[in-house]
Amino acid sequence: MPHSTSPRPPLLVLVVPCFNEEEILPGTMTALAEVLASCASRGLVREDSYVLYVDDGSSDATWRLLESRHAHDPQCRAIRFAANAGHQNAVWAGMITARDWGADCIISLDADLQDDIGVIPEMLAQYAEGKEIVYGVRCDRSTDTRLKRGTAHLFYALMRRLKTPLIPDHADYRLVGRRVLEVLDAFPEQGLFLRGLFPSLGFSSGRVYYTRRERAAGKSKYPFWKMVCFAWKGITACSPTPLRLSAFMGLLCMCTALAYSAVSLLKYLEGETIPGWTSLIIVVLLLGSVQLFCLALLGEYVSKIFNEVKRRPRYLVEKTL
Repeated sequence: MPHSTSPRPPLLVLVVPCFNEEEILPGTMTALAEVLASCASRGLVREDSYVLYVDDGSSDATWRLLESRHAHDPQCRAIRFAANAGHQNAVWAGMITARDWGADCIISLDADLQDDIGVIPEMLAQYAEGKEIVYGVRCDRSTDTRLKRGTAHLFYALMRRLKTPLIPDHADYRLVGRRVLEVLDAFPEQGLFLRGLFPSLGFSSGRVYYTRRERAAGKSKYPFWKMVCFAWKGITACSPTPLRLSAFMGLLCMCTALAYSAVSLLKYLEGETIPGWTSLIIVVLLLGSVQLFCLALLGEYVSKIFNEVKRRPRYLVEKTL
């Protein structure tokens, strides 16, 4: 049934992960407070809706700014990690905390406000119609560099090839309803990749499209190589295909070694090689390719098993506002 049958608007929590955002945070806090006030005045959300900032172990004045704002603005709440745990864990912690504090729905977005907060009412409208997840999707990447656009398109094309459920040009700007928040505890894996997790859940979903803005201040926390590592994490977290690819590569090396061994043996029979060299190169190629083949498979499995069986907490909350 549509959520509009509810007797009152939903309690909305804006979940904002932060890491060393002292330059842009004051403007962000003001802008988000204004958005909540506007939505509340239009009856889209409850008046006690609030913003939940997740300080991901910042080393600058981010937490002090949040404490100062919270002192006179009860709609500014925050939790602080004891150490940096990563963007995905920060978003996850915000969702779980908001759920435990009674949120009907949350919207996660980055502190730099490059994602257009003007589409939040549209997200809420789709939520009222019964959508449990509403994805914010970029319709224009003109603000990106040519390299970033090219690698992003390559990544989404690769994920489609790997049959991974992913929303193209969607990052972590999304609305998540209460029913989805309640099932999150069923996913205890350590290697979180939320962009691939939510589309796989099967809940009713919608999309809103927006143009991403330039960053107003500060530096991006995702330089090129960090984005590459994040993409690789997403690929390995959502698909077993890299394991099969490593097996294919090992098999290809093995076939190449066998072919080269046959050529070497033929040359030996024709008397064109140094005695002893042929047998040595055959052994080295065959054993090397087989060992690489086995190590690739074992290494990938063991690394993931190692991270999961430790059962360490994803993050530790040090302070709460």
